[in-house]
Amino acid sequence: MKITRVRVQCVGPEITRYTWSHDLPEQYMTNTIVIIDTDDGIQGIGATSNYTSYCHDRYTGECIRHLIPKLVGNDPLDRESIWTSMWPRVFPLPPGAIAAVDIALWDIFGKIESQPIYKLLGGTRDKIPAYASTPLFDSVPAYLDFISDMAQQGFKAVKFHCWCDPIRDLELARSAHKEFGNTDLRFMLDVENNYTRDQAMKAAKELEQLDFEWFEAPLFDYDLDGYREITSAVDLAILPSGNWIQDRQAFANALDSNAWSVARTDVTMTGGFTEGIKWLDLVDEAQMRCEIMAWGFTLVSTANLHLMLSRNSCTYFEQAVPYDSYQYGMKDVIQTDNDGFVCAPDKPGLGVEVDWDAMDAATFNLIDSSQ
Repeated sequence: MKITRVRVQCVGPEITRYTWSHDLPEQYMTNTIVIIDTDDGIQGIGATSNYTSYCHDRYTGECIRHLIPKLVGNDPLDRESIWTSMWPRVFPLPPGAIAAVDIALWDIFGKIESQPIYKLLGGTRDKIPAYASTPLFDSVPAYLDFISDMAQQGFKAVKFHCWCDPIRDLELARSAHKEFGNTDLRFMLDVENNYTRDQAMKAAKELEQLDFEWFEAPLFDYDLDGYREITSAVDLAILPSGNWIQDRQAFANALDSNAWSVARTDVTMTGGFTEGIKWLDLVDEAQMRCEIMAWGFTLVSTANLHLMLSRNSCTYFEQAVPYDSYQYGMKDVIQTDNDGFVCAPDKPGLGVEVDWDAMDAATFNLIDSSQ
């Protein structure tokens, strides 16, 4: 089997834009999709999502343009060799560029084997609890109303993206605990690497008293000494953002440092499934949890769902809400059920179908190896 054609579509739909930190404007969301065709008629789809402040992202798609010569004419099942050959082609190369290609290759493999990807990766469970991952709202009452809506939809956990200001963030945490503390709802707080060490320590101690599930990204992921100080002082789970460490050896060093109580990453940060499963092997060796991100458009969140179902180290699926913006251009979507779970697709490969008319309508940059 040979790869005969590669296309890259940079999709920037006109959808509601959100932000998740006081220091970011509402974000432009770009869905960079890779379509790989083979001489056997099997097509693989992969994608990565990017978030930018002033316009849609072209850079990732243009990086993939330079990867295409390493793809056309090669065997799509030779994933390890292809992954290794892509790494030095562009510098700096965003890991999402390699990931989109690698996900498409695994989609082909799943379709050949008539199996969903998570089973090919060794997974045995087919569903996972989900938490609602919020955007930034204007006020504490807006968050409380949103929590009520999410609970009615079946969610058992909610993660707050808020102002990244300790005073306002902890006001929200206290209010959520006061309003819902006698329910089975669990809460997380993500402050997008915005706190000082002193602020993070004080917040962690209070969130522990408020019985939060975890405290995410209080410091930059590389501040291992700062994380170690916090994790040694509280029983609350302390997580990095998972956005900054994009190298397996650096990830391994961080795990060995005992800085984080729980690890965090994303299939697009690891460069796809081929590399991502090696990262999760490190997590298993360290006997840790790894809460995998799933924020973004459906193709990316579906890939992350497959990765997290491949191991037992992840306890939650991150469901980006409100749904509509993230589900653009899809006939199949990943959505939390009334019991608070997300179920794996049962079709081969990624297992979700794209609405190509909608994707084509919002494509602002198209790269085609046949042209």
